[in-house]
Amino acid sequence: MPKPAPHLVVAISPHGFGHAALTAPVVNALRARAPGLRLTLRTTVSPELLKARFQEPWDHVAVASDFGMVMASAIDVLVDESARAYARLHEHWDAEIERETAALTALQPALLLCNVPYLSLAAAAKAGIPALALCSLNWADIYAHYCGHRPEAPAIHARMLEAYRGAECFLLCEPSMPMTDLPRRRPIGPVATVGRDRRSEIVRHVGADPDHRLVVIAPGGIAMPLPVEEWPRLPGVRWLVPATWKTNHPDATAIEALDMPFVDVLRSSDAVIGKPGYGTFVEAACNGTPVLYVRRLDWPEEPYLIAWLERHGRCREITRDELIKGTLDDALRALWSRPIPPPVAPTGVSDAASFLAERITRV
Repeated sequence: MPKPAPHLVVAISPHGFGHAALTAPVVNALRARAPGLRLTLRTTVSPELLKARFQEPWDHVAVASDFGMVMASAIDVLVDESARAYARLHEHWDAEIERETAALTALQPALLLCNVPYLSLAAAAKAGIPALALCSLNWADIYAHYCGHRPEAPAIHARMLEAYRGAECFLLCEPSMPMTDLPRRRPIGPVATVGRDRRSEIVRHVGADPDHRLVVIAPGGIAMPLPVEEWPRLPGVRWLVPATWKTNHPDATAIEALDMPFVDVLRSSDAVIGKPGYGTFVEAACNGTPVLYVRRLDWPEEPYLIAWLERHGRCREITRDELIKGTLDDALRALWSRPIPPPVAPTGVSDAASFLAERITRV
């Protein structure tokens, strides 16, 4: 009787789009190495985004076993609200673990891959399910940075760290936070999807001239609508913006109206505007797209991302006021005047996929 195909369950944080964007190329590459692999995506990331990123077929369980941090916008963390949410979760920790263990056991995975819910890792350890983690950060470090001064923090942080240490291996994709508290960490290269250059299609769609500049605005999956309709017109610049903003500007087009994968839009654009986040920064570097960014200031992953992009790509900081008012002409010209480096190779995709393929074939 033939051996059944292994079942991979992937738990993905819904904190923005970056965790799904980082996980997808690895899982897609793994499927090429492990034909017949059965895949279940366990996340509340929208099915539309999952379909755009993950090769089908896969099953979807719309459950989130983490929330990351509570956000006021794409760049503003609600610290007190986040601390209270973690305190509520850990007040009922044993019950949460039992619930999560039962849910994972029912799926009968050969392997669990987490990016990067620690509750799922703790439940997998309890159930005896092999589990790996993949990310550029972990929520234990983020929680300690924002909430470590609170009286309940030491106990909560210890449980979070214990869960991450329970993973067989934590794949640290470049660039990442150091995570020196995790003894089983394994550094890998950058992870990103490389898109197709479809610039000519976009230029035709938006009615631009061939020499016009295309600038895509990517807040990273957390709501941060900008008053683009109030921005001044910049000669020769066309804006590509999220459709949900309902922007009424003569030079703006909804990204979704282009009907192509976001990474193709990114690859075809002359610049991307966003915050320092793994998905935006690393996909931009791997697709050769320069970046204007607004700092989050207190996000602990930020220094590592910015330092890496300064070494490997083209980037320039702008102020929040410049972003809100759309006074970006000088910043864009300065960005485009910089030498063009070669795109970064996303070597972490094959690093991680090979490691996962070797691990899942041993089940």
